[in-house]
Amino acid sequence: MEEEIQQQKSRSILGQYPAVAKFVQLLRRNPIKSLLLFFLGLAVLQILLLPYGSIRQLKTKNAGETAFMREHESNAKEKNRPFHKIQYWIPLRAIPKNAIDAVIVSEDGTFWSHGGFDWFEFRESIERNLEEGRAVRGASTITQQLVKNLFLSSSKNPLRKLKEWILTWYMEQQLSKSRILEIYLNVIEWGDGVYGIEAASHYYFDKTASGLTREECARLAAIIPSPRKHRADVDSKYVLRRSQLILERMGARGL
Repeated sequence: MEEEIQQQKSRSILGQYPAVAKFVQLLRRNPIKSLLLFFLGLAVLQILLLPYGSIRQLKTKNAGETAFMREHESNAKEKNRPFHKIQYWIPLRAIPKNAIDAVIVSEDGTFWSHGGFDWFEFRESIERNLEEGRAVRGASTITQQLVKNLFLSSSKNPLRKLKEWILTWYMEQQLSKSRILEIYLNVIEWGDGVYGIEAASHYYFDKTASGLTREECARLAAIIPSPRKHRADVDSKYVLRRSQLILERMGARGL
C-alpha cells in the first residue's frame, strides 16, 4: 500500500515537470546513454560558464589573485605552512628587453607569430613523450600557461585541458600580444610565494627588474619551469646549463 502511494506521488511530481519525466523514462530505457548525455550536459555547462568576461576586463584591468596563487595558499594551509605572497606589478615598458627575449626563447619561441598554439611543438611533444613512454616534454605556449595560471589549476584532466584551449583561443582574440606578455610576466611564480618579475628581481638579485643584467634575465627565464626546485641566484648545474642555452638562443636570433 505504501509503495503504491509513493508511486502515485512520484507520478504526480513527474507530471508537473515534463522534462524531468522524459529524462527518467530515458534513464530507465537506456541508462548508459542517459549518463553520457548527463555528463556531456555538465561539460557544456562548464564551458558556457568559463570566465570570458574576466578575460575581456584584462584589456584595461590588471589581474588580481590568480587560481594558482589560491592553490598554492591552500596547499600551504594543508601542510600547516605559512604562506607569504610577494608581488609588485610593473608595466611591460619597465621590463628590460633582455628579460622579455629570454622568457620568449625559453618558453615560447614563436609567441609573436602563433595564434595561441604552437602546433609544431605540440606534435614534437607528443612524439617525444610516446618515445619515452612518459610526459618528458611540454608544449604549452605563454598564452596557455597564462590561462591556466589565472583561471584553472595544475590538474591534467581532459576537461581542464579543453577549458584551457577554449580560453587560450579567446584570450588571443581579445588581448594584444604585448598585453598577454605583460600579464604573464607579472603573475607567474618565480619561487615559493614570489610572483612576477619585479618581485623575483628583488628576491634573487636585490634590484628592480629594470636593472637586471642579460645573464640575470637568462637565469630568471631558466627557472620558470621549476621555480620551487631551482633558484636563479645559485650556480647549480641546471641553472648554469639552461641559462647558457637561453643566452645562446638569444644570440642565434640576434637578440
